[in-house]
Amino acid sequence: MTFSYHKISSDDVNSLIPIENACHSHPWSEKTFNSCIGTRYFGHYLQVNNELVGFYVGEHVAGEATLMDVCVLPALQGKGYGKALLEHFFVQSKQLNNTLIWLEVRAKNISAQMMYINHGFIETGRRTGYYPSASGFGYEDAIVMKKVL
Repeated sequence: MTFSYHKISSDDVNSLIPIENACHSHPWSEKTFNSCIGTRYFGHYLQVNNELVGFYVGEHVAGEATLMDVCVLPALQGKGYGKALLEHFFVQSKQLNNTLIWLEVRAKNISAQMMYINHGFIETGRRTGYYPSASGFGYEDAIVMKKVL
């Protein structure tokens, strides 16, 4: 199995949007995605045997990184690709001289929370009503997590 990581550019957004749409009930728009490329943002997509499987987007400011988005095609989840993307994000964050990583995750997304906990993240807080609910009625809390690099 051959893993290859590629830096995200604006030319990649059209191929990444379908993954974004498949993973989120309220996905980023193309405009939002494009606004998260360059300057203080960094991201890579993962290909396995030349097949696009997922991506991440991070932000870095003043020695701290935030994992803004990480997605793996639903049909390919549970195969370790999310873990591989997260570990690549750690490497890139260190190369950018970050010493702390932040993220927010839906309170109901237990599998993602477990992946983050298993990679050294701890819960630091909760943002009440942060995410629109998947059903479109009401809101869902976000769990705020951090990891020291």
